[in-house]
Amino acid sequence: MFNFCSRAGKVALASTLVVSALQAQQTAVRGTVVDAKGEPVIGATVRLKNNSGVGTVTDFDGKFSLNAPRGAVLVVSYIGYTTQEVQAAGAQHLNVILQEDNKNLKEVVVIGYGSLQKKDLTGSVTSISDKNFQKGAISTPSELLVGKVAGVQITSNGSPGAGSTIRIRGGASLNASNDPLIVIDGVPVDNSAASGAPSVLSTINPQDIASMNVLKDASATAIYGSRASNGVIIIETKKGKMGQNMQINFSTANSLAEASRRVSMLNADEFRSLVKARGDKRYTDLLGTANTDWQDEIYHLAFGTDNNLSISGSTKNMPYRASVGLYHQEGVLKTDAMQRFSQSFSLNPKFFDNHLSIDLNLKLSLTRNRFANKDAIGSAVTFDPTQPVYANGMEAYGGYFTFLDANNEPNILAPYNPVALLNQKQDISSVFRSLGNVKFDYKLHFFPDLKLNLNLGYDYTAGSGRKFVPANAAFEWRRSPINGQGGINESYTQQKRNLLLDFYANYNKEIAALKSRVDLMAGYSYQDWKTYTHNKPSYTAAGVMIPNTTPIYENEYPQNTLVSYYTRLNWSLLDRYVFTATVRTDGSSRFSKENRWGVFPSLALAWRINQEGFLRNVKALNDLKLRLGYGVTGQQDGIGDYSYIPGYYLSSNTQRYQLGNTFYNMYRPAAYDQNIKWEQTDTYNAGLDFGFFNNRLSGSVDVYFKKTKDLLNTIPVPAGSNFGNLITTNVGNIENKGIEFTLNATPIQGDKFSWDLSYNLTINRTKITKLNAVEDPKYPGVPTGGIAGGNDNTIQIHSVGYEPYTFFVYKQLYNADGSAIEGAYADLNNDGIINERDRYHYKSASPKAMMGLSTTFTYGKWSLSGALRASLGNYIYDNITSDKAIYGSILSPNNLLANAPRTIYNSAREIKDDKQLLSDFYLHNASFLKMDNVSLSYDFGKISRGLSLRASATVQNVFTLSNYKGIDPERGIDNNLYPMPRTYSLNLAFTL
Repeated sequence: MFNFCSRAGKVALASTLVVSALQAQQTAVRGTVVDAKGEPVIGATVRLKNNSGVGTVTDFDGKFSLNAPRGAVLVVSYIGYTTQEVQAAGAQHLNVILQEDNKNLKEVVVIGYGSLQKKDLTGSVTSISDKNFQKGAISTPSELLVGKVAGVQITSNGSPGAGSTIRIRGGASLNASNDPLIVIDGVPVDNSAASGAPSVLSTINPQDIASMNVLKDASATAIYGSRASNGVIIIETKKGKMGQNMQINFSTANSLAEASRRVSMLNADEFRSLVKARGDKRYTDLLGTANTDWQDEIYHLAFGTDNNLSISGSTKNMPYRASVGLYHQEGVLKTDAMQRFSQSFSLNPKFFDNHLSIDLNLKLSLTRNRFANKDAIGSAVTFDPTQPVYANGMEAYGGYFTFLDANNEPNILAPYNPVALLNQKQDISSVFRSLGNVKFDYKLHFFPDLKLNLNLGYDYTAGSGRKFVPANAAFEWRRSPINGQGGINESYTQQKRNLLLDFYANYNKEIAALKSRVDLMAGYSYQDWKTYTHNKPSYTAAGVMIPNTTPIYENEYPQNTLVSYYTRLNWSLLDRYVFTATVRTDGSSRFSKENRWGVFPSLALAWRINQEGFLRNVKALNDLKLRLGYGVTGQQDGIGDYSYIPGYYLSSNTQRYQLGNTFYNMYRPAAYDQNIKWEQTDTYNAGLDFGFFNNRLSGSVDVYFKKTKDLLNTIPVPAGSNFGNLITTNVGNIENKGIEFTLNATPIQGDKFSWDLSYNLTINRTKITKLNAVEDPKYPGVPTGGIAGGNDNTIQIHSVGYEPYTFFVYKQLYNADGSAIEGAYADLNNDGIINERDRYHYKSASPKAMMGLSTTFTYGKWSLSGALRASLGNYIYDNITSDKAIYGSILSPNNLLANAPRTIYNSAREIKDDKQLLSDFYLHNASFLKMDNVSLSYDFGKISRGLSLRASATVQNVFTLSNYKGIDPERGIDNNLYPMPRTYSLNLAFTL
């Protein structure tokens, strides 16, 4: 016992001595953190290096105190300042001076044919890096920007790889292209996808993208001249960095997607009750015994996977990066799928003491698509829910239940089995794309302020595909009058190539005597596009050519060329006043000699107010810049390559001329306008950039006004005035005006916990001011926005004084109880007749305001982020209710049954007529709030010998709040839309 107590006492004594020694080595370190002006920095983080668990923050006087071992290194940091490391030395008072970090202002932004420091920008430019992209299962690059940029509206399609509609500041055209110009690593690409490709960007791997710069006003975009009216998006891909050790990155993501919304239809029991209540024995005898939810039959949980491997680094003066990606995504509509194999390679060596830089970029992809038969969506809405998917006696039609006529053949007036539509049609494609360029940037040895830049680029796409329907498919039965053979067998091939040569000289000089910095650039550009299309006739499944499907031309080779000269001057005086001027002259082969050349100038001024003496001592303010700009841009996409040339086309077999008993195909003249020219947009922009508290609070406000003249549109023309009923010509003018507001904030920046917030607001108004192609002053405008039901009905119109795509409708009359009176509409012109002259302009699909909110919470190694998006004042036309909620369609005169949406209980009518279809009754306010994604991630750090791991879980399309209960409130006209998927994904990212 004694020995035990004695030993225990010795141990306790030794422990006490050790603790005392350790405590003696610990000391209270006190100090003050100030900025370069000697002002205290409040809330700066002070922590031990290599031990983030020990730390504190400075108080209102910039002072701090913490216990630290002798000789320990303290890390002092604060947002907007360069992080400092200081050594704790006994009990002496430390004075830490933090230097302002100007990297935000020194940040280089790519603006087209060069780059500028952020502080020298005079135009409206937003740069989004990969750290701030949308998260989750992303199939195309356009999805990365959704809700991220003020003034940019992106409407996605739910199908895998399908293109998004991108509008910058509302667009500037009617029926010509409203798509922005997209430039990938210095190569402007064609916005029209090759045959077989879902979209022009579906072949680009989003994981290879480093940043996307959005150029919005003319002072920023005018350097691209005749293609820049709708804005420019410059995509920069990832590259290796000089001096970087080799790094290997591998990420794998798996996802499941479901249809987030469906059309609310009558179930089988509700449908039986309705038929029995309103129909006689003719119809009740048609009812089946099944209980089929046809939407359940066509939608499913869709699996997706995305695997990417990249290697990057630098060997001496040669940074490099190579990557491969394999992406596979099923659509929520059965049989829909996309698979993409991609490769990218970049090499960026420097030679001759960094006087010569070479930038080599190459991207390859092979995309395979299975396109689902989207007719199944509409059929699933209308098909009788009391009928089964498969039925006995239907073996002649693949076993699928089929409505038959009196001849025991498929009834061509009946809807088709939705499952048969999906399973019996194969629509597959294969698309190869190669996109690349090599840039040579040479800084002259004898004149180092002058650089010569040569950019040689290309974009080549080859698409091919096949559509096949077997002979026993009921929905292609009617296509084969020859020997009772059915089905269809079609194929297509197309190649598109784009060649680019850019050469420019750049002079950049700091002139100390004038306290100026001059950046002058001038260059030449040649770009040539050519498309090779091989047209083929259609065949039955058995290989018999279907009559009247022989193409007019077996091969087509349209081509267009753009030649350009351009210059830009950026002059900074006293680091406070910045002047930018650009001029571009474009010559396009799409127009006649009289209209071929156009000049597109711009001017812009910026005043860095915070650099003035009266604001230099305002500690809270670190950026305040006023921007004013004006510029002219153009638009030439969306029209044919030969619209100004009189053309003659060989007639089809249904348009032959008879001489005696012989029929001849004739050459027929096509409509043309020899005076056609590009659209021209004048843009005025005023902006204010601001930053407070070392950019913990920053943002911008922009006000703009755009006026576009000579709008391009394809319109009807009076008989006898040209060689066709439709002509592409310049038809009028349009105006856009709006406000954009962006706010970025870091409300909390602590050692362990931080909160980042980003908000943007867009208000845009668009109005047509002239339609000079309309001769009749009583003519309301150019109809557009086709809808289902009736004969060639349109629900929207382009009219002077209104927004494009304004709804053009009859004013519905109502009973005292609020129910619509069928067939009763307001006689707005009081002539006693309800006709086209009583239609009126009412609302549009364009939102009055758009908002985006992104936020990220970080605690230790955990990170939680989310993105919300709102749209206010956008209206939608419910074409499903207007076309389907009709008793006369449920019980058709052809003794057929068709299902109806549940809205039939409060909006049904007895018969279908054009006026009812065009009633404002079916217009709804579709304002919405969407949560685009929520992502939770954890950074495991190094898990084994330099191998680090980060894991994340993401939900996309989390919820949509809207009074409109249809498929998607974003898309203007709701008619059998592909539903937006809700996607759940898990991602693992390894770095070695």
